[in-house]
Amino acid sequence: MAADAPKQKTIAENRRARFDYFLEDYIEAGIQLLGTEIKALRDGRANIAESYVSPEGREMVLINADIPPYKMANRFNHEPRRHRKLLLHRKQIDKLIGAVQRDGRTIVPVRLYLNEAGKAKLEIALAKGKKLHDKREVSAERDWQRDKARLLRDKG
Repeated sequence: MAADAPKQKTIAENRRARFDYFLEDYIEAGIQLLGTEIKALRDGRANIAESYVSPEGREMVLINADIPPYKMANRFNHEPRRHRKLLLHRKQIDKLIGAVQRDGRTIVPVRLYLNEAGKAKLEIALAKGKKLHDKREVSAERDWQRDKARLLRDKG
C-alpha cells in the first residue's frame, strides 16, 4: 500500500447491492451513533447486507443495519437494529428525496468504513433496480470474461 493512500478500514460491504441494482450516484454520509456502537464498529462487527436508506421527514435514516452489541458494555448497550440518522448536507438530502419520490429510485448502503480520523462513514448510492434479464446479462458477461482469461492463460 502506498504511503499517500487513504487509510480507510472497511467494516462491512454490501456486495449484493451491485448485483441487484444499477448504482449511479455515490455519496459519503456520516452516521449518528451511540458510544457502544462505535466501539463495536472498531472491533469490525457490522452487517449492512439487508439494510436500506429511507427518508423520514426531512432527514435520511439507515434502517435494518445490524451492529451487534458491544461485548464489554453492560446494561447500557445499544439496540442492534435501531434506526440510525445519516448526517448529510441539506442539498444532498433534497436531491436524494427528489430522486426517490420523483424517479422511483432506491438508496442503498454500499460500504461502511472508518475514515482516517476514525469516524464511521457510510457510502450510499442512488440505485435503480435490475430486472432478471439484466442480472443474467451481467452473469453471462462475467462468465465470458473468466473463460476468456482462462483461454488466454492456457493458450498464450
